[in-house]
Amino acid sequence: MIKALVTAFAVLLSVVAFAGEAPGIGGDALLARMAGGDEALVVLDVRTPKEFAEGHVPGAINISHDELEARLLELEADRDRDVVVYCRSGKRTGLALDMLEKAGFKRLYHLEGDYLGWTAASRPVETAPAR
Repeated sequence: MIKALVTAFAVLLSVVAFAGEAPGIGGDALLARMAGGDEALVVLDVRTPKEFAEGHVPGAINISHDELEARLLELEADRDRDVVVYCRSGKRTGLALDMLEKAGFKRLYHLEGDYLGWTAASRPVETAPAR
């Protein structure tokens, strides 16, 4: 039991450590880049398809954090673009950022405030189904 708790704590620390290393991008800065048609930008929502369908950042693609490793090839064309990652509140974002970094992605960003912050600021939301 103690070994399991120590392992879980170590995993949590590694997630928090990486999430702290990925530069953040604020919602307003992301909106400005989206409005300008920034071709170097990819927004990745790592929540579940159900959460995504209920509302997401406009133009985001959805790959749930627990499917990301198996679906990394879908992002291969985006390897040299700025990948902005978010989830509901940050935990899954950290897991996804760690996985993407280990897969060789270098231009990774964490959406500050994640989806809760995005909606709290009354920023635009799409409700189309997951792609």
